[in-house]
Amino acid sequence: MKNTKQIALCGMLTALALGLSYVESAFPLLLVIPLPGVKLGLANLVTVFALYALGAQPALLILIARCVLGGIFAGNLNALLYSLLGGLVAMCVMIVLSRLPKLSIYGVSIGGAAGHNCGQILAAVITLGNTAPLYYLPFLLLISLATGAVTGLLAGLLFQALRHTNL
Repeated sequence: MKNTKQIALCGMLTALALGLSYVESAFPLLLVIPLPGVKLGLANLVTVFALYALGAQPALLILIARCVLGGIFAGNLNALLYSLLGGLVAMCVMIVLSRLPKLSIYGVSIGGAAGHNCGQILAAVITLGNTAPLYYLPFLLLISLATGAVTGLLAGLLFQALRHTNL
């Protein structure tokens, strides 16, 4: 971390990501997409924003803090495992993709959504001790096209709205 301003911004972004994650849990997305475990990934908007605005290291720290605090607040170690593995795989994918010069924030966000689903399936395989969850992965990857595009669109709009600031 470079300075006090950046540390404060990271703290605010972590709180925002936690809040978005909580708000998202209130939406009954199962009514629209009848697949268990599907979420829009609104907290990932903060991750994408942090990656582009602050860089890989602060974005990774925000992600880890969000996952750990979310797991503590939920009181569920399984949720922590799923969140951390999904988030870490998504972050690794987004860091690599963000360095590709011709790939937009939309592509990076879609790649992150797909990576998140792969990480969560990995967590399910570890938790259950078998490979049955792998059969669910194609459906989740298809959904990640839409959820990642929505997150990328929102991140693009956020950067457009903030273009007059020094972020």
